[in-house]
Amino acid sequence: MLISCGDALIDFVPTRNTEGREAVMPAVGGSCLNVAIGMARLGAPTGFVGGVSTDMFGHMIADHATASNVELGLATRSDHQTTLAFVRIVAGESHYAFYDAETATRNWTYGRGTIPFATVEAIHVGSTTLVNDQGAAETKALIADARASSTISFDPNCRPNLVKNKPAYLARMAEFAGQADLIKMSDVDFAYLFGEEPHEQRAKVLLGQGTSLVVITRGNNGAIAWHASAGQVEVQAPKVEIADTIGAGDSFQAALLFALHKQGRISRQQLKDIGADELRRALSFAANCAGLTCTRPGADPPWSHEVTWSV
Repeated sequence: MLISCGDALIDFVPTRNTEGREAVMPAVGGSCLNVAIGMARLGAPTGFVGGVSTDMFGHMIADHATASNVELGLATRSDHQTTLAFVRIVAGESHYAFYDAETATRNWTYGRGTIPFATVEAIHVGSTTLVNDQGAAETKALIADARASSTISFDPNCRPNLVKNKPAYLARMAEFAGQADLIKMSDVDFAYLFGEEPHEQRAKVLLGQGTSLVVITRGNNGAIAWHASAGQVEVQAPKVEIADTIGAGDSFQAALLFALHKQGRISRQQLKDIGADELRRALSFAANCAGLTCTRPGADPPWSHEVTWSV
């Protein structure tokens, strides 16, 4: 099984009403839930770990996840309200305003002893759950228990408007990166975390810390990856008609993890041994899935029948 641990929320995505005025439409989202949905829709056995409310929006989240074949048995249900995120698209980038105080995601606690890690090939973590102290602490505890048997995937998916203490946040992200086997981040996130440092220079630092694979996504410019033994691999982004970019990075992450799973390269040792051609196929598949997600509004990762995968 593959597991994604973190945020589940409702995005209010931009649209237009019948009079042509700006409006918003609710859509299930949350970076880590999107990753779980993306993996499950592609056909991987997938579970979600995190807080899901029992309020109206929480039922929307649960119904959406279940319809996408995500196992919710490991999620924590509570009567805390659902996190809401309002989205605006500025210069092609999604910008968010979060309403996240005392929510189900913020009040999630890791149920120690409840996850059968021996059956879990990989666990993905990241995003807004790691901004607050409790979410970060609970995720660290989960990783500590999981690392002996499960590959750790990490995407910081930074949300600067939620960060109150940037130096502390940077230190926290560095700590999570130090525990990860696979790190993926957008070029926008990279700039927030590392400024103008060259991508390759930072990738070599991360590989030197024990990470096997570092991937930077660059929107229309495709993705570039560095691997401890396979070296540097670059793939192009497909040319598509873009509706919006909401969930594109999550779809890339989900498809990459799915591809590695299908190749038999998801375990820690197998990921270390992956070849350049295998990695290129996995990255190309991920880029194509992200491109398809961009053609429709909101976070709507593709299903297996919509994409072609070949090992």
